[in-house]
Amino acid sequence: MYCCLSAPHGGLRSAALLAPALLRALHAAARRGTAQIRHPRDPDAVSAVNLELVTLTEDLAVITWYTGVTGSDDGFGHLIPAVTEGEVVYGTHPARLNRTASEGRRTAHHYVELTDLEPGQTYYYQARSRGSAATPTPLHLVKGNAVGTSLHGFGSRGGPYSFTTPQPPPGRHLRTIALCNDLHLGETTAGLVAGVPLMRGVSQRLGLAPYPEIMGRALVDEARRRGADHLLAAGDISAGGAPRDLAEARQILDGFGTHGQDYFVVRGNHDRPRPKSGHDPFGDSFLDEFPGGDGPAYFARDLGGLRIVGLDTYEKRGNGSDSGGLSPEQLAWFRARLRENRDQPTMVFGHHPLTVRNSLFPVMSGQRLNRRQARAILDTYSVAPGVFLHHAGHTHRNKRTVLPQARHVTLQEVSAVKEYPGGFCLLRIHTGGYALNYYKTSSGPAREWSERSRRVAAGLWPQHALGRSVCDRNSVTTRDLSGITPPASRTPLVHQPLR
Repeated sequence: MYCCLSAPHGGLRSAALLAPALLRALHAAARRGTAQIRHPRDPDAVSAVNLELVTLTEDLAVITWYTGVTGSDDGFGHLIPAVTEGEVVYGTHPARLNRTASEGRRTAHHYVELTDLEPGQTYYYQARSRGSAATPTPLHLVKGNAVGTSLHGFGSRGGPYSFTTPQPPPGRHLRTIALCNDLHLGETTAGLVAGVPLMRGVSQRLGLAPYPEIMGRALVDEARRRGADHLLAAGDISAGGAPRDLAEARQILDGFGTHGQDYFVVRGNHDRPRPKSGHDPFGDSFLDEFPGGDGPAYFARDLGGLRIVGLDTYEKRGNGSDSGGLSPEQLAWFRARLRENRDQPTMVFGHHPLTVRNSLFPVMSGQRLNRRQARAILDTYSVAPGVFLHHAGHTHRNKRTVLPQARHVTLQEVSAVKEYPGGFCLLRIHTGGYALNYYKTSSGPAREWSERSRRVAAGLWPQHALGRSVCDRNSVTTRDLSGITPPASRTPLVHQPLR
């Protein structure tokens, strides 16, 4: 059962927006279910599609797209891959795209980095493959923009599109932390929706490794390569709490470092404990693999003046489809810990978000933390000025939210590791603020699965998961964080183009 789209009731506003498009998509999916693979008359004709500006920092942009054979159909409404070259031409004027970046290899899943950009500068760009200009991932249902920070270029097919680089966070860089969630080790089909037969989900191609393993290993490798000092995994580490899946997750995450020192993990609703019985020998397999904490599965740690608080947002009985919940003991512990040092720089992470705003899909109680407890946490933040970030998963989307109850706290939902867009956020902490930047995992198998899994929800998934704007996955906040110290030893954060 898919954790975010499985409930039978939803918000009327989202349902009214989604229903016509979903019905059309389901009807098309039903037709495609019996469709034959269609080969084009001209196998050399290439279409470049699904262009996305994924990452935008003060000096770096990551741009991705897909090339398929024009007029082809793999039987599921998707272009057959066309392996070809890819390049991005760009410059500071739309009529002078005088710089070029490329991957240096042929592929259908293009991933190009623009480096050495100037902070605060507007750039214009066009992505090309075999002379064909790439067109954006459509976000028309959410009135979003997948390719830039302005609407420049949308009047013509293929751009050039435009973005403006932000200024870096003020001050000296201190630490970098990777934020991730929803690995779902053990899952075999992405996007299953209970009660909707035509939403069959997407599975891995025969003969390839399970996609949660591919994406989990790519996460660890990419986070280390991008210079992360620590990694925080906010729940749904497994697909159902099975011991073998959690053991596999532990083995993968151990590739980043030592649990409880280099990386930290909290429980999601899919990691809920199973009651022991004669027929079911499983207990709390999550704590068997990820022990430690101030309570059963929650904790606070000090990392050189930075306090991180991990919440178990499913410390309750339930089948996983209902709202998240903290035990009374955990909530009391949490409020007391934040009162101890109200001004200490603090970030909190847990699986269920405190609120779900602007969702394409109907918003159900199962998508968030219990309302009363969410209000209690926000009330605690309002009198704890040191808290600056709350990281959550569960919704499988990129979304930045700031609420009036605690304007000093960024609520950042991060999309799932295990499926499109398939990645993580880097939190770069400076003495005078912080940046949040989203990265897709970039290994070949990860790129291939990410493209395949964009078909989730009858092809509507990108409009939910990517983030309706570049700012939902890339942002800079000014804040005094000078009380945090750098780690004793740290791999320098160096942006290197992929090869």
